[in-house]
Amino acid sequence: MQQTEQYDNSNTLDDRIASRLKRDRMGLVAAVIQQYDTLEVLMVGYMNDEALRRTLTSGRVTFWSRSRQEYWRKGDTSGHVQYVKSVSLDCDGDALLVQVDQVGAACHTGSRSCFDAGGPIPAVVGRRAEGRPTDGREVR
Repeated sequence: MQQTEQYDNSNTLDDRIASRLKRDRMGLVAAVIQQYDTLEVLMVGYMNDEALRRTLTSGRVTFWSRSRQEYWRKGDTSGHVQYVKSVSLDCDGDALLVQVDQVGAACHTGSRSCFDAGGPIPAVVGRRAEGRPTDGREVR
């Protein structure tokens, strides 16, 4: 079993985490919220260091509301709670993947996913040529 490194996020976000984040000009990092068991992408929110600290230490997802300029813990008013299962940082440090157990709708419209509510956008679908390797190598 792999040891999990311990961080001290009790008062502020641990420097070992904070130093890896690449924030936008408003000090925010995008957080992709995904249902942990089905891998359904539910929504995208934004976190500053304090919102991430609260998420890591409370077991519930907290965002920074860009429109209201305040913290909001998902589900406090709607009852549509997001229970944290895991949090990962992408290779560039500019996005988080937060796997959750979602209670009810994730979207403010009442849809399970914000991407259901937004709907598809027409796109040309790419296809891998037959005989191409599936390991990511491009054959020339």
